[in-house]
Amino acid sequence: MRNLIDFLIKYSTWFVFAFYVILSCIFLFDKNPYQHHIYMTSAGKLTAGIYDLSHNITSYFNLRETNEELQVQNARMEEELLGMKARLQLYEERYHADTMTVTEPLRPFRFIIASVINNSIHKPYNYITINKGAKDGIRPEMGVVDQNGIVGVVNIVGDNYSRLISLLNPNFRLSCKVKGNDAFGSLVWDGKDPQIALLEELPRHTVYTTGDTVITSGYSAMFPEGIPVGIVSGSEKTIDDNFYTLRVTLLTDFSRLATVRVISSDISDSIRKVETDVNEEKNKN
Repeated sequence: MRNLIDFLIKYSTWFVFAFYVILSCIFLFDKNPYQHHIYMTSAGKLTAGIYDLSHNITSYFNLRETNEELQVQNARMEEELLGMKARLQLYEERYHADTMTVTEPLRPFRFIIASVINNSIHKPYNYITINKGAKDGIRPEMGVVDQNGIVGVVNIVGDNYSRLISLLNPNFRLSCKVKGNDAFGSLVWDGKDPQIALLEELPRHTVYTTGDTVITSGYSAMFPEGIPVGIVSGSEKTIDDNFYTLRVTLLTDFSRLATVRVISSDISDSIRKVETDVNEEKNKN
């Protein structure tokens, strides 16, 4: 207490001076309009600056809470977007099923409409992923077409998705023939141009001209006879003079592949079962 009294006595002159300065300012700014205006303007700016600083500090500490709210809103928007995409995809598949034209060889068959969600055309071995799987009735070795021609064959099946071996894959060989001719050969992609495949092992006596249509031969459980595959655009030199190798321009545009049809048929299933039983019998012997 004594220290406080000593402090007040020591600096009493300054306290008196400060008191009179404050009192003078009150009389000056309160009684004179001009000085009062200057004071209020300065005080307004000072107050606004203090409020602005306070707001910035408060906003900084509220950033975490705001960020969490934004994350929740973004998650909700993403869920809504995914739902809208799924509905749009369903509508597109239904529209495709209602408007697609079915060629005569495919009329007895049923189709499972699927959308392509992944596709490659420039790799040495190309594959396609579709958004339908075992739950939708997809099984391995089902043939796949689009509105133009052959796409590939189902290879691996999951519950909701399936992988296809693309026609643009050297491991996929398809029995085909030139339309109007019974001689058949093996269509295979040579790994070069995604628009061109080769029809190999075609007997030399086969009659063809550039522009002829190449179709499936029907010697397969995956595809019936007569499905268009491509157009003869020329021939390739072969070592064996007894066979032709024709260059075929594919009808399917794999660079724009979007919606496909998986061929479902009880007949094809029966053929596969018979072929499997025969192979198993041969292996036993």
